[in-house]
Amino acid sequence: MRSVWERGLRSSAYLLLALASGMVTLVALPMTLVVVLTVSIGGLGFVLLPRWMGLMGRWAAWHRAGAARLVGLPVPRVPEPEAPDFRSLWRRPSTRRVLLWMPLSALAGIVLGLLGFLGVGLVLSAPQFLFWWAYPEGDLQLLWLPMEDWGTALTGFAAYLGAGTALFLWGAPPAARAYARMNLLLLAPTEAELLAERVDELKRTRAEVVDAHGAELRRIERDLHDGTQARLVAIAMRLGVAREAVDADPAVAALLRDAHEGTEEAMAELREVIRGIYPPILADRGLAGALAALTARTTPPTRLDVGELGALPVAVETAAYFVVAESVTNAARHSGAERIGVLLERVGDVLRVRVEDDGSGGVDEERGSGVRGLRRRVAALDGTVRVDSPAGGPTVILVELPCAS
Repeated sequence: MRSVWERGLRSSAYLLLALASGMVTLVALPMTLVVVLTVSIGGLGFVLLPRWMGLMGRWAAWHRAGAARLVGLPVPRVPEPEAPDFRSLWRRPSTRRVLLWMPLSALAGIVLGLLGFLGVGLVLSAPQFLFWWAYPEGDLQLLWLPMEDWGTALTGFAAYLGAGTALFLWGAPPAARAYARMNLLLLAPTEAELLAERVDELKRTRAEVVDAHGAELRRIERDLHDGTQARLVAIAMRLGVAREAVDADPAVAALLRDAHEGTEEAMAELREVIRGIYPPILADRGLAGALAALTARTTPPTRLDVGELGALPVAVETAAYFVVAESVTNAARHSGAERIGVLLERVGDVLRVRVEDDGSGGVDEERGSGVRGLRRRVAALDGTVRVDSPAGGPTVILVELPCAS
């Protein structure tokens, strides 16, 4: 029984709020028309309308959140800019939803809100009939019948209290749910909007994961370089000293020689692993300096042009470095190129890497040219790879990497 009264109280409060908000929305309707008409007044509406619709969008979102709480349903959130430009405003489905919702919400809110107001008003007005004797004669009436004795007074009290209680307990809840579901139905985002929001969320989370992965690779590279490699160097030095000190025993000297050579081989392998994880030169010189060192030792001659790149995410720097390294290595080994050109530039939030050689061309990804590896590395960052390599050359590899922070 308690839950019935709680539901009635909650529903009645929601309907009273719907009555008030419906009146506000009703006032907002002609104001919206006025703002639209200001487009022809010196173009003022081009500035006012996007901001006004942003305000109405937040007003509608508040109604949608309240309706969802009442019926216990989740509300998919579709973030939108505070003040979109005028042109994109009309293309957004949310604008059409809000414009359709406003008159319907105002009408339904006022009608159903009056029902909730009536129920609460009847319950609160019922006690007045018990004070019929304090009113001037004929001033207190029920259905045009004056209250002149306790019989009619008690009848009026019971009628008001019963009707108000019925509306409070059994009329308000379905009316409140109907109004809430109407708001949810009119303001619900489309499947396309939900999918777009999901894609944006996946892009954000993937960027965060890639950044975290890049930072972790840098930490591993630093630990291997400063810790494991330094210990191997120390061990190799001690083994070298021990070899010189134990020349008298050939067997021991042979063991020490093998251990020394094995340690040096392990260090060489470790250096390759470190360079594969995260090239130390990137941390020391940055992307431009690392590529300058790379192209300086490349045969054939390689020209490097680097524009203003700004601050780049670690994962993007690493990917760009490996793209250039793999591309120039392939050109030097397989194409017979005499010249290689490397260009890096940043256009907005996109880093473009262009590698061109004058070799024989005819790159075939199915034969293990290394392009497939580039594609996988770039695809992990939501980038693109385009290869133009006709037979006879030249070969142009264009990579675009999103680098928004």
